[in-house]
Amino acid sequence: MKQTTLIPSMPDSKWPRLKTLPPLSLYIHIPWCVKKCPYCDFNSHAISRDGISESEYVAALKRDLELSLPQIWGRPVVSIFFGGGTPSLFSAASIDTILSHVRMLLFLPPGTEVTLEANPGTFEAQKFIDFRAVGINRLSIGVQSFNSRHLQALGRIHDGLEAHRAIELAQQNFDNINLDLMYALPDQTQDEAEQDIEAACAWKVSHISAYHLTIEPNTPFYFSRPPRLPDEDTSAEMQITIECILAEKGYQHYEVSAFSRPGQSCMHNMNYWQYGDYLGIGAGAHSKISFQDRIIRQMRHKHPRQYLERAMAKNTDISDFIAVEQEVGIEDRIFEFMMNALRLTHGFDPKLFHAHTGLAITSIQQQLTEAEQRGLVVWNHDRIQTTLAGRRFLNDLLGIFLPEGR
Repeated sequence: MKQTTLIPSMPDSKWPRLKTLPPLSLYIHIPWCVKKCPYCDFNSHAISRDGISESEYVAALKRDLELSLPQIWGRPVVSIFFGGGTPSLFSAASIDTILSHVRMLLFLPPGTEVTLEANPGTFEAQKFIDFRAVGINRLSIGVQSFNSRHLQALGRIHDGLEAHRAIELAQQNFDNINLDLMYALPDQTQDEAEQDIEAACAWKVSHISAYHLTIEPNTPFYFSRPPRLPDEDTSAEMQITIECILAEKGYQHYEVSAFSRPGQSCMHNMNYWQYGDYLGIGAGAHSKISFQDRIIRQMRHKHPRQYLERAMAKNTDISDFIAVEQEVGIEDRIFEFMMNALRLTHGFDPKLFHAHTGLAITSIQQQLTEAEQRGLVVWNHDRIQTTLAGRRFLNDLLGIFLPEGR
């Protein structure tokens, strides 16, 4: 039985209307990994694929996209992101089939950013030559650390040497590369965190993401915490040091965890942070889609087998793919916009708030005033920006915009 949850529309007069629709991105979820890491809470599964062939899943993605077209018809796609899981496990031929279908159905402006996530343990030189040939123009490599001891503690399938080799191979084929790193790892010292970021900078890639290890519920690490995690003061010192080193190396800190060479920020993630729209296809993928009179959120069925069965059923329509759908109310629009936009270190233009929520900036004047009085934001006529204190205590800042009763 379908488990779609729908929140009924309110009369048009009760909803703020959007004069123009925000930019639209496409997210494509590949839910398999060689093995699942103990800290990961993403919708990913060990590579057995539950008897699902690569070609079957590609066919399901194509069907998903076809049935989604009425929701996004006529809108150009500003970025594409293959995430997971480990999308680099798929063949270049499968990625080509997916992208060819996307190009046939959607308008992609010249130079559209097309990112593929890859892990060092799945790198093959010829495969990445082929990925570049079929249209991937940005590679995001999940290095996490260059220290083999830390990688083992994280349950990664590669070691430090493989991490370096993967970047070397990537740079032979890609100009636009992101390295994902984590800090505050089990038993990690301040010096080791510095060594990791220095090693990443030495490759002179266009983009580096540096994330604090977070122990999420429903992960093995949550139920049996790894030993001797750095305390809050040590973790904060690591963060400050990482930010300083990256600044010295010429990287611009444009979002809480993201650093790039000038002009090379991630367009796909920038669209998220500016409360743009995104269509997510694939098992468990999330979407946010705006219409003039409403904004909706959707989540596809999470289990690959269930997702595939819905895709292959006769007389399938888009509702068969969707496990949950809801309209985004006024208070949630406010919180969701601020939750994303306040991560941007250079802030945002108040006009963007109105354009992407349909609400006047005066609707959050009381909250902005409180945040400013507490030294967490600076509010000028053309810019709302988090202060250093606001970035350090981002959860406290976001709490000001949280809907009542949450």
